[in-house]
Amino acid sequence: MRAFTCGHCSHLLFFENSLCLRCDAAQGFLPSKLELVPLGRDSFDDRERCANAAIARCNWLVEDEHPGGLCRSCRLTATRPADSDRDGLENFAAAEAAKRRLIFQLLDLRLPIGSDLSFDLLSSERQPVMTGHADGVITLDLAESVDAHREQRRAELDEPYRTLLGHFRHEIGHYYWPSMIDRGARLERCRELFGDERNDYQEAIERHYDQGAPQGWNQHHVSAYATVHPWEDWAETWAHYLHIRDTLETAAQFGIVVTGPSGSVEPSLTAAPATKPVNGSFEAIIHDWLALSYALNAVNRSMGRDDLYPFTLAEPVVEKLTFVHECVECRGWLH
Repeated sequence: MRAFTCGHCSHLLFFENSLCLRCDAAQGFLPSKLELVPLGRDSFDDRERCANAAIARCNWLVEDEHPGGLCRSCRLTATRPADSDRDGLENFAAAEAAKRRLIFQLLDLRLPIGSDLSFDLLSSERQPVMTGHADGVITLDLAESVDAHREQRRAELDEPYRTLLGHFRHEIGHYYWPSMIDRGARLERCRELFGDERNDYQEAIERHYDQGAPQGWNQHHVSAYATVHPWEDWAETWAHYLHIRDTLETAAQFGIVVTGPSGSVEPSLTAAPATKPVNGSFEAIIHDWLALSYALNAVNRSMGRDDLYPFTLAEPVVEKLTFVHECVECRGWLH
């Protein structure tokens, strides 16, 4: 994520800010420029705020005609809790905040957001809800916005990492698979790395929940859930790729440099930020990521917390991440 500053007083702003805490200038996020701008300047004012400014705490601006007055992110949501569902709306606001980060990254990477993409944000407290993707529709159980529920599910499924943003990044990977992979040489390479997606998916799911992940799974997969089926391996790897790119960009924006630990001669423990470190080869990206993730994990442990990035990137996993990087960079494959 980029670092933002107030266009009026140059004070540091965060992506979610709708107000500068130094000069009180109202702020709005402009999707076409991927920037926060002070309202009342550059021809923007409060009338162009997203209609979800209150209900979803949205700080985005509306740049074109939309019958509901919704911004580019909010209009992608097809279903949300009813106005009478106060708990559901609170969880909905948290989910929309995570979704805005996802949409920002897709725009920043210049990945297409098709008219077939939509989100159903529903609460399992009111009806059965299964988080997933089908034919361009991403469904998210809003119970995942509740810390206690998410932690319970994380423990039940033996997952070291579970976040709202992680869910969105995983499911958007499923969305992009058909346009990026389902063709010619790229499909064959994908099968070499991830396996044959023609294997029965339902059988694979049942086997996973009955038997669990195979022994030694972390030598070939980024997570236990990635072992379920090639589609899930792709989506898990895709999500981790987005984690890596976003975190590296944030570190670079704040000038974070990893040059240690002191006395270390291990080359993978040295990284210096660039203005846009993610524009290079994936070899350079993974070099910087290993250095940064080691340091961040050490800092978390110093605070008595679990590792910020509790994953092992074995060589086959790096090969898969490299493939995802090539898919993202070669946008000519997209239709």
